[in-house]
Amino acid sequence: MPAGVIDRSHRGSALPEFTLKDPAGKELQLSSLKGKPVLINLWATWCRPCITELPLLDKLAKNQANSLRVLAVSQDSQNLEKVAPFLSDRGFTSLEPWLDPQNDLSFHYGTGTLPTTIYYDAQGREVWRFVGERDWTDSESADMLAETVAP
Repeated sequence: MPAGVIDRSHRGSALPEFTLKDPAGKELQLSSLKGKPVLINLWATWCRPCITELPLLDKLAKNQANSLRVLAVSQDSQNLEKVAPFLSDRGFTSLEPWLDPQNDLSFHYGTGTLPTTIYYDAQGREVWRFVGERDWTDSESADMLAETVAP
């Protein structure tokens, strides 16, 4: 899929059956995330567009904490101990740092490009995917995040 284009071809697909771990070893089963929309962002510490996008994702996560869950899922396969300090050193306080060292989610979503962001509605159904960097605080992004999958 080309960067900068919304992909709705997987619309309605359920959250995948993957378990992520945070840097402290806490586990999160993705398929259990229901009740409010979830934005999963695949990124890496070495990815320039990801680094540019992270402050905007952090701001989105802070501003929409009551209505949206934002997961920053690192695709770094080495030096995993650097992921949490990478985020905290930059002052990001609202992003949840999760690790995917085998890049299982990148393979699952069929993306070889970072950042890739996948949006699920409150029922855990995929709404769209977006490959590439974006301003998650602009009005177009707000319109994108207002989308849901019809029952």
